[in-house]
Amino acid sequence: MIFSNSLIHWYLKNKRDLPWRNTKNPYYIWMSEIMLQQTRVAQGLPYYLDFVSTFPTVFDLANAPEEKILKHWQGLGYYSRARNLHHTAQFVASELTGAFPNNYLDLLKLKGIGEYTAAAIASFSFNEAVPVVDGNVFRVLSRYFNIDTDISSATAKKEFFELALELMPKNDPATFNQAIMEFGALQCVPKNPDCQNCIFNGSCLALQKKKVQNLPVKLKKIKVSYRYFNYLVFEDDKRNTLIQKRDQKGIWQNLYEFPLIETDKEMDLDTVSELIANKYNFKYKIIRISNSNQKGQIHKLSHQHLNINFWKVKVEGHILEGVDQTKINNFPFPKVIINFIEEEYKELS
Repeated sequence: MIFSNSLIHWYLKNKRDLPWRNTKNPYYIWMSEIMLQQTRVAQGLPYYLDFVSTFPTVFDLANAPEEKILKHWQGLGYYSRARNLHHTAQFVASELTGAFPNNYLDLLKLKGIGEYTAAAIASFSFNEAVPVVDGNVFRVLSRYFNIDTDISSATAKKEFFELALELMPKNDPATFNQAIMEFGALQCVPKNPDCQNCIFNGSCLALQKKKVQNLPVKLKKIKVSYRYFNYLVFEDDKRNTLIQKRDQKGIWQNLYEFPLIETDKEMDLDTVSELIANKYNFKYKIIRISNSNQKGQIHKLSHQHLNINFWKVKVEGHILEGVDQTKINNFPFPKVIINFIEEEYKELS
């Protein structure tokens, strides 16, 4: 209990004032937890505020078109989170009359809600004594107790779950969960934590054994694939361009993009010009092709590195199915294309 009491005391003194901490409404807590998966608080906060303003109830989110939700999510990444958010909102609104399940096991049955998110909602909204186990919790507990278990192993989550449950005061699980996550986010950070000004510097086993930088242990490495995207930015005499929706499963599903030619390696201007001419010359008279970023750019996702080039394709006449360049910002795009649009068409905004 000494660990838990010290941790909670630190939290009450140092916690950040975040809007989802001032409510027990499971809808708002659920939304914040989904947004903060793979996302820093500073980045996620403005999105959260926008979402609760635009979609103040689960019914508003359920009834919104997916394209509108993706547009508001634009730039946050990991877009499957937004699609799952929409799907679950529709299920809760229609099948559960707008009421979220009030316990951990039933929350787990909802799409897009895993063990961590279910534990967060169950404890924060319904005061159920179930611990959250995320990267922060792995780090804090592995360091304090000098645990060498590989956190990517099949047994790690159960081991840390049981330890956190033992430490958790059963009369106030919500504060304990908030405290251990906040401590990992602000004090026991991944690199170069300020151990000399830590409340646990007299009892942390990793500090005593000089193992802070070696814990937690994570041996499994993510296999990264490399892909080459050649985006074709068409422009006709009226400055119309072409965009398309990514209907296939995979990255950026249901977002928009420019016509794409994916290759197995980086292509030079002559090769890409030939590919474009073979694919599109029967529809448009191509006047000029140029590369807007000569060396391309690398866009890193969790499991993929995308080498991206934007090829400007000037065509003669009028693209009948084209979109006015001044209106393309109405569509949801991946972040890498948003950046290109903002730079390329800034004079039109």
